[in-house]
Amino acid sequence: MAIYKRILLKLSGESLMGARHYGISTEVLNQYAAQICAVAQEGVQIGIVIGGGNIFRGLSGVNHGFDRVKGDQMGMLATVINSLALQGALESAGTQTKVLTSIRMEPVGELYSKTKALELMAAGYVVIIAGGTGNPYFTTDTAAALRGVEIEAQVLLKGTRVSGIYTADPEKDPTATKFDTITFDEVYQRRLKVMDLTAFTMCKENHLPIVVFNMDIQGNLAKVIAGEPIGTVVSNE
Repeated sequence: MAIYKRILLKLSGESLMGARHYGISTEVLNQYAAQICAVAQEGVQIGIVIGGGNIFRGLSGVNHGFDRVKGDQMGMLATVINSLALQGALESAGTQTKVLTSIRMEPVGELYSKTKALELMAAGYVVIIAGGTGNPYFTTDTAAALRGVEIEAQVLLKGTRVSGIYTADPEKDPTATKFDTITFDEVYQRRLKVMDLTAFTMCKENHLPIVVFNMDIQGNLAKVIAGEPIGTVVSNE
């Protein structure tokens, strides 16, 4: 039984690489699609924002001589590529899916609006919102927080390759321990890295809880939706 009726799922571009060093792993893509389809079949309304770091990251472009604005625009296009790939995988798995873009890009996808997104979700579509915020200098974490607040999602689910938030980086510190729950204020105090500060503050100020969990484990998304203690819950309480 799903405890959430409407969610915003944030996926990182890097996670789509799987074991590759660049691009999209078909295996990971199909595994993610299967998890999302299973949740959609439960009647949960799903909005998705995907990063583009597996293809191009704006800040890395600056290090190679690109203007920051141009670099970020290239990163936005990378998120569109990932969004179209996920749309294809979801549709192949039998789930109606629409891509909305933050910048005008027909016929690739319709221009995003809150009204359009809500209409599509109410009609049973999974809605992938591509192109970040449509503006440079903002990350896809911020785009996820913004779209989550706009579509009035009950929770922002951050699907990662780790099982939650730890006292330190578990890949570097074997003594790091995982939080089951933590407040926004404690994350600030401990200076833990969950999302970029703009995104994190937006969630805090708009009372949008965040659940950080490992999306790479098959079935974890359904467990989070069912309220099982998977990952770490960040909230104001």
